[in-house]
Amino acid sequence: MLKQRVITALILLAILLPALFYSNTFPFTLLVLLMLTAGGWEWGRLNHLGQWGAIATAVVTLLLGVASWQLGWVHQSHSVLWLVVGSAWLLGSVGLIKAGVTGWAKIPLSVRWLVGVLALWAAGLAIVQARQIGVNFLLSVLALVWVADIFAYFFGRALGLKFTKVKLAPAISPGKSWEGAWGGALGVLLLAFVWVWADGFAQASVSSFYSRLFQQGWWMLVVAALFMAAMSVVGDLVESLIKRSAGVKDSSQLLPGHGGVLDRIDALLPTLPLAMMLTSLVQ
Repeated sequence: MLKQRVITALILLAILLPALFYSNTFPFTLLVLLMLTAGGWEWGRLNHLGQWGAIATAVVTLLLGVASWQLGWVHQSHSVLWLVVGSAWLLGSVGLIKAGVTGWAKIPLSVRWLVGVLALWAAGLAIVQARQIGVNFLLSVLALVWVADIFAYFFGRALGLKFTKVKLAPAISPGKSWEGAWGGALGVLLLAFVWVWADGFAQASVSSFYSRLFQQGWWMLVVAALFMAAMSVVGDLVESLIKRSAGVKDSSQLLPGHGGVLDRIDALLPTLPLAMMLTSLVQ
């Protein structure tokens, strides 16, 4: 399993890195469209729509992405959109986690399907716009999720249930602990201040997500970093809740050793639009 995971990760990096650093954003946008299509297919399966329903969901998701591209939306400012999407993620996810696994099934299928497709589309639009701002900006947002996940894993393994006697969300994701969540938040805080220092030291031509927040004051950076760390956990919990309701362990097996596309981008679905929202607010 470990060998399979490593091979898949290396292949993904070999595809992602050239597209990410290419001077033109065209290859990266194509890669995002492919990701959206795969995520849409998985979303159809998670909602038990059958083979053709999953394919139809993939096609709809792809068409939304292509339409955004062709209509020039990827080049336009969307401050109001990011505020709406960010607020929807914040309020909707809190309500969903509170309702639990059984609460998801009570939502009409048409609403569940539409919310998932729109969440994929918004994250796709956000990541393309983040890349257009600059590689440094996009990487700083992506690294937030990676660092939060890594720190949460090691802190959870080392300190899980040492300070609290209950899991973070035992009915949704039994492996997650409050200590792990705190460790993830600490990792994001360290990342944020190190990245701000690195931007200044290297005199970065494109400011990172953290430097833009830091321009409003260190307190803004701290509050926003902690908020983003929390929402990365929320994204993970929401997908875990949906998978439990669907009765599956992974969203698919498209990525051998890693599960599906949604398993890899679950924390990015809320954090990418929220990063664009916070950036537009501080500007």
